[in-house]
Amino acid sequence: MNKKFFKVADHVFCVEACDELLSQMSNYAPFEVDFCDASCEKPVFSLAVQEASAPAFTEETRQEDEGQSIVCGRTAEGLPVFDFWLLDKSTGVLVCEKDFKHAVLFLGEKCDGAAITGMRQFALNNAIMVLYALATAGLDTALFHAACVCYKGRGYLFLGKSGTGKSTHARLWLKYIEGTELFNDDNPVVRLFEKDGKKVAIAYGSPWSGKTPCYKNVKFELGGFVLLSQAPFNKISPLKGVSAYAAIMPGISGMRWDKKIADGLHLTQNGLASNVPIWHLECLPDEEAAKLCCQTIAREIQ
Repeated sequence: MNKKFFKVADHVFCVEACDELLSQMSNYAPFEVDFCDASCEKPVFSLAVQEASAPAFTEETRQEDEGQSIVCGRTAEGLPVFDFWLLDKSTGVLVCEKDFKHAVLFLGEKCDGAAITGMRQFALNNAIMVLYALATAGLDTALFHAACVCYKGRGYLFLGKSGTGKSTHARLWLKYIEGTELFNDDNPVVRLFEKDGKKVAIAYGSPWSGKTPCYKNVKFELGGFVLLSQAPFNKISPLKGVSAYAAIMPGISGMRWDKKIADGLHLTQNGLASNVPIWHLECLPDEEAAKLCCQTIAREIQ
């Protein structure tokens, strides 16, 4: 067993696993830090990976999305549990302490084979992502389900339900808006900071980027959120107050049935809705939609 330290959105965390598993974490490489750099910062969580069977637990709820599911429950001692399923097969079980500062990922008995290796990587990646979202929920931090680009030094997050066209809209910006770069295509991190008496939001790249490999250790001041919905026309409208709050809520990852987690996310979400521009873009998947969105954002920056 060995340890590696990583820093994502300026939060340090530790993963302890066998060398074989650690060597396969290529998407985390841009975020790895030396122990001497990490030792001066208290990790927000530590994760240990064991090749053993998980303890029994009772299911409370589950989340399903495109052949993947997370079964959420608790052990007899009340510890939170997350069982990661892929193609109707459990790949690993995460058992967390109640404060989410420490957790163990149980992968079952060791087996060889490329398929098994892929399953173990899937479980480890999802365990780290879930643990990160929960451990930082009270730290003015939110892990979003969004595609995001940088343009003129600022980051923009495209939100919407699965299949709405977040990645498609990001690609339209890359194609038609000069100077645009993709910095994450699925799970960026956003943090709120106090600066000169004001709340400032910073968007970060992360090791989690869905089907498009884009693991960039970068950060930008957040210029705004754009909630996408499909329509037979292109129209963009600003959102304020409750509408702004409601627009970003579904895009934030977190265990909202846990009061402490929900309260932390609420504070972050409210801070973002109050301090960051938010638009609703009803659109077609075309050049005009990207240009309309960009032009509206440019006016806001000015």
